[in-house]
Amino acid sequence: MNIQACFHAAIQRAWQRKGLVSTLLLPFSWIAKAIIIRKRQRYQHHPQIVQQSRVPVIVVGNLYVGGTGKTPVVIALAQALQQRGWKPGIVSRGYGVHLGAHALTGQGDLKANEFGDEPALIAQQTQAPIAVHPRRALALTALEHTYPDIDVIIADDGLQHLALGRDLEIVVQDVRGIGNGRVLPAGPLREPASRLTEVDVIITNLSSGQEAPPVIVGPALQITMRLAPVQVTHLTSGRKMQWADWLAQYGQIPVSAVAAIGQPERFFSMLRHHGLALDQTLALPDHDAYVHSPFTAMSANSILITAKDAVKCANFADDRLWVLHAEPEFSDIHWLDWLHQRLGVLAPKKANMAAPPSRD
Repeated sequence: MNIQACFHAAIQRAWQRKGLVSTLLLPFSWIAKAIIIRKRQRYQHHPQIVQQSRVPVIVVGNLYVGGTGKTPVVIALAQALQQRGWKPGIVSRGYGVHLGAHALTGQGDLKANEFGDEPALIAQQTQAPIAVHPRRALALTALEHTYPDIDVIIADDGLQHLALGRDLEIVVQDVRGIGNGRVLPAGPLREPASRLTEVDVIITNLSSGQEAPPVIVGPALQITMRLAPVQVTHLTSGRKMQWADWLAQYGQIPVSAVAAIGQPERFFSMLRHHGLALDQTLALPDHDAYVHSPFTAMSANSILITAKDAVKCANFADDRLWVLHAEPEFSDIHWLDWLHQRLGVLAPKKANMAAPPSRD
């Protein structure tokens, strides 16, 4: 384990309890919390500075800093809405890419070095139009202008971006829950834990064998999800295989796995749980640019990578690379129907608000 990984692990352990390190940092958290509250009050008292949309906006975000599994939820949500007749568009930050004053829009197969790895993956998997910019309100405006036929917008990781108006909020957490319940830097939270009493849905992303953290008291619909492998794609040839078939053919020879995501061990654990004995695993920093191939030093006959990493590895002519496509399995399979019904009520209200006043 390298120095960066050791430091990250130590911080995560400190954030799970109210120990000495956390307590020493508590005054800084009080300052951060005061700033957060003041910012929220500013937007509440001045609604005219909030960018509203003519269509319903769903924000998918988290309180716990770092990877909790938002991207699979955004993809599943967009696909489910498309199946129910909606035309979703996506707004995202575009982490790791340099954007100027204007948002970047696109659809289909997009370049990760231009849009970011997560937006490129979302666009590839959903074929939904997408706009990226750190200022989500700016991305929203560009998306609506470029793709006027969209009728619902999903904001990827926009919970704390209060300049972006929203109609529904979905929080994705994992087994760590709210950690020690403290705001950064004494704890892992971007906002006070009480924020969870205000959202519409809380999705807890769990690995095999994990139990959900305590239920949050509040009106939110609370469900769990677990990612499961569905399909595998050979990166260089594009050949696709169902997971069970791939496992039967390749799972008995040395297989390694590489992941550059927020929680790489969650990816490795999923593979093991679904029947794969991994010869070697390599965890890279989240959003790693893959400037150089990390695979050359690996001796396995087959190497599994995440779909998020695959959008950055297409230039590596390594026939051993297979892309694992996983999909979430939700504890409540009806929650997407519930969301569809909520949007059916919200959409005409938003349209009436956006329509110009009658001259009659």
